[in-house]
Amino acid sequence: MFKRKIYDKLLEWKNESDGHTALLVEGARRIGKSTVVEEFGKKEYESYILIDFAFAPQPVKDLFLDMSDLNYFFLQLQLQYHVDLVERKSLIIFDEVQFCPLARQAIKVLVKDHRYDYIETGSLISIKKNVQNILIPSEERKINMFPMDYEEFRWALGDNTTIPLLKKAYDAKISLGDAMSRKMMRDFRLYMLVGGMPQAVSEYITTNNFRKVDLVKRDILKLYDDDFKKIDPTGRISMLFDAIPAQLNKNASRYQVSSVLENERADSILELLAEMVNSKTVLISYRANDPNSGLSANKDLKLFKLFVGDTGLFTTLMFKDKDFTENEIYDKLLNDKLSANLGYLYENAIAQTLAANGNELFYHCWRKENSKHNYEIDFLITRKNKICPIEVKSSGYKTHISLDEFCRKFSSRILEKYIVYTKDLAKDADILYIPMYMASLL
Repeated sequence: MFKRKIYDKLLEWKNESDGHTALLVEGARRIGKSTVVEEFGKKEYESYILIDFAFAPQPVKDLFLDMSDLNYFFLQLQLQYHVDLVERKSLIIFDEVQFCPLARQAIKVLVKDHRYDYIETGSLISIKKNVQNILIPSEERKINMFPMDYEEFRWALGDNTTIPLLKKAYDAKISLGDAMSRKMMRDFRLYMLVGGMPQAVSEYITTNNFRKVDLVKRDILKLYDDDFKKIDPTGRISMLFDAIPAQLNKNASRYQVSSVLENERADSILELLAEMVNSKTVLISYRANDPNSGLSANKDLKLFKLFVGDTGLFTTLMFKDKDFTENEIYDKLLNDKLSANLGYLYENAIAQTLAANGNELFYHCWRKENSKHNYEIDFLITRKNKICPIEVKSSGYKTHISLDEFCRKFSSRILEKYIVYTKDLAKDADILYIPMYMASLL
């Protein structure tokens, strides 16, 4: 099993909660939720039961129809799974709990009983059909799980030193030198190509073959497409998802819904959009109408951009019209020699990085009075009741008109300003230039 940061959060929950809350681990499919939670059960408890509701026999699901006799309930579980449960020393895992909403509702009774600990895992948890007619338990604590971040990817490759050393350089604002920075950037592009889906990472480590890695990612994208069609049989969610690379490539100030779905507008697909976001397969960045420390209060629900939750999947989605993403394309991307403007690929990588660090995604665009020029800040984050604008640059980093105009307009609200780019760490006046491979340190 790959080392995952969420393991420490599971341990923190166990120690702090002492069985007074259940934990719901939510995230997109195939990001490794079940694997890490089962490993946690093996290492941190005397015994555990994992109920995979995607395959659980009907008699097990039927146990949740009547929770009035918990002694009978626990006896049946132990007989079914051949596991002895030890009071306050055992864990029961409800895996893929979206397939049995009654099990999720039962958490209230089970936590109150306090005999055992409970972890739920699932995808599409908040989709309407998976929550209707049940009472969502208040005893449930939610945490989001994401694909492997860049540090977890380095761990998987056996590298435990690079990120701590980069953090030291970042904290001290020390440049690495052009040669070392180029190597670090090549390593980061490898992560962008493979991505953070554990199956894809495992395939890369095992075969070192980009074609095989790409086939794994295509299988995952097909799985997502099947899920989308279950949520929305009309296929509109699938179309919105598939169009994400093209929409970002337009460099427009928003996702242009009408160019993907004829006769539709952003305000007419808000429910579909919510279903996409709830699937955890996409990241959404809203326009902040009045950028300040309370970004959430100023978001425009009709103006947004969409990113793919995993940049490795995004890379494959870019070339979905081909049977597979040829090794030649991967090689050129890895060595930064592909002729296409790939700014939107880097932008997706930074969106994923910011989201994995717990940041909601916001951007800001505007037009000056009596001007036809559009200005845009790619991302906004808040720190210490101030805002920090971030521009992502794959090239042309010496000019940053939008950042300059934004800082003039909102100077009193700004703590730091950043340009995330493909070169070495540098400082120019009051702008900090951060290489892509250090973006997780923001």
